[in-house]
Amino acid sequence: MAEAFFKNRIAEIQERTDWRIESAGTWALEGEPASYNSQIITQELGLDLSGHRSRCVSREIIGSFSLILTMERGHKEALQVEFPKYADRIFLLSEMAGVVRDIRDPYGSTLLDYRESAREIDDYLTRGFARINQLAQANATPYSSAGSE
Repeated sequence: MAEAFFKNRIAEIQERTDWRIESAGTWALEGEPASYNSQIITQELGLDLSGHRSRCVSREIIGSFSLILTMERGHKEALQVEFPKYADRIFLLSEMAGVVRDIRDPYGSTLLDYRESAREIDDYLTRGFARINQLAQANATPYSSAGSE
């Protein structure tokens, strides 16, 4: 959902077209479609996740992005330990809005839980967009961002 929301936000502002936004999971199964409830939530917002397929974070993925945003502290810590060379590029999405708070993965939960996670993701993207832009520009690779499911 975060990837779809972020892509939509970039398309709305149309100031920049050079963003590369992708998602990868810290413990994802490769090639799985987005969960049914994620697809429902994004469809309600006019976004389409039908072509999404999951993938697991790798050194190649991490190394190709100037900013990596995670949903949970455990994801951030795991990535920083596994990829110490890129630790300074890895942040919680909530940190972009000036808070340290996990966004709970609703996988397997109710549609209400997915809605709450979607609301939080959208809120932190909105409130933290200036910081996201600043950090993306501060790093060496072209303006890009990746998220961790």
